[in-house]
Amino acid sequence: MIIQTMQPGREEQILRLYEAVGWTEYTRQPQRIRSAFDRSLCVLELSHEDQLLGFVRAVGDGETILYVQDLIVDPDYQNQGWGTLLLKTLCDRYPQVRQKILLSDDVEKIRHFYKKLGWVPVSDIHCAAWAKLLF
Repeated sequence: MIIQTMQPGREEQILRLYEAVGWTEYTRQPQRIRSAFDRSLCVLELSHEDQLLGFVRAVGDGETILYVQDLIVDPDYQNQGWGTLLLKTLCDRYPQVRQKILLSDDVEKIRHFYKKLGWVPVSDIHCAAWAKLLF
């Protein structure tokens, strides 16, 4: 297994991973994947023998804010520490960034994962988060 900057031409494998974890909103407009990934601050991949097994994608300025947009590991490779390693590798690239933020589904499995890594709900630090989604 290797973690590295995402290699070009992975759009089909990215879509496969989104589908595998049920993130179908991304798969409804597959033509937007390349542009979204190209415009991201950083995208790291987990791969083995040119097979994409996971990735973490961040947007932001790399100085004051790092927003983790996606953290996905193929279901066959989950619960083996790969998601933890992807997120840690990403955050280690930006040690100076004070605000590292992400949104996720509010389910126990995911809450447990992020809390285990030292992330806290924004309400625990007397903040609030708002979202405006385009449907």
